Amino acid sequence: MNKFRTIRKIVTGKHTVDGAGVKLVRVIGRDDTKEFDPFLMLDAFDSVDPDDYIKGFPWHPHRGIETITYLIQGEVEHGDSLGNTGRILTGECQWMTAGSGILHQEMPKASERMLGVQLWLNLPAKDKMVSPKYHGLRNEDIPAIDEGDRQIHILAGVYGGKTGAMEGDYCKPLLLDVEVRAGAEWSLDIAENTTLFIYIFQGAGTFGSDRLIPAKHAVLFDETGTFLIRASDEGIRFFLMAGEPLQEPIAWGGPIVMNTREELQLAFRELEEDKFIKV
Repeated sequence: MNKFRTIRKIVTGKHTVDGAGVKLVRVIGRDDTKEFDPFLMLDAFDSVDPDDYIKGFPWHPHRGIETITYLIQGEVEHGDSLGNTGRILTGECQWMTAGSGILHQEMPKASERMLGVQLWLNLPAKDKMVSPKYHGLRNEDIPAIDEGDRQIHILAGVYGGKTGAMEGDYCKPLLLDVEVRAGAEWSLDIAENTTLFIYIFQGAGTFGSDRLIPAKHAVLFDETGTFLIRASDEGIRFFLMAGEPLQEPIAWGGPIVMNTREELQLAFRELEEDKFIKV
């Protein structure tokens, strides 16, 4: 018989305001880095009131991480110090490798509904200072597999023999947007000792037990066994994130995540001295 992954922790996160006044839920953050390694932060947003988000995230720096912004619904304009500009639209994703340092801005536009997440993925120590890079993943770039009662959108990694829109140049996570219809099941074999968690966008489901977990919850699973979901009578849609832990020290200061305090202090000193951008 299959051994199914059991639930290790359920979190709802904390309502907060970030950027120039964006209301969001910080699902995981600074205090969760050990359990969720290599994932650093997950912010979730869901609003039908543009006043909650249109002030956006004006120009700000990043170093030492990758940011992955995925929209289920909405529109976000963006620009960065590499000269990239564009829009993230419904069903699309922005994957940015901050590396040695980048400045960017993200400005949500008024939409019928703004629903999505931003995930911070750590960079290994040896790759913290790689050249920054930007990937805009359009709808047509993100493969979707229709399994009848289930539909799986593959943002990163490999599922069902199909390679996703990204592999990841440094950490190589599996990132799936999964829709399961009412009452249906879906299972996935994940390598042992891999961090696995989900964030439920809509609906509810059970995960190898009778406990029903509703939308707006994140679920962290134990490190061995098959992942199993049974959708409730309303179905479920969730974001699945899996990755191999880095098990490295973390020095975190706002938008910059390094390995040592000295590296962090250098980054902020370079910001003050206008030496932050390397390319």
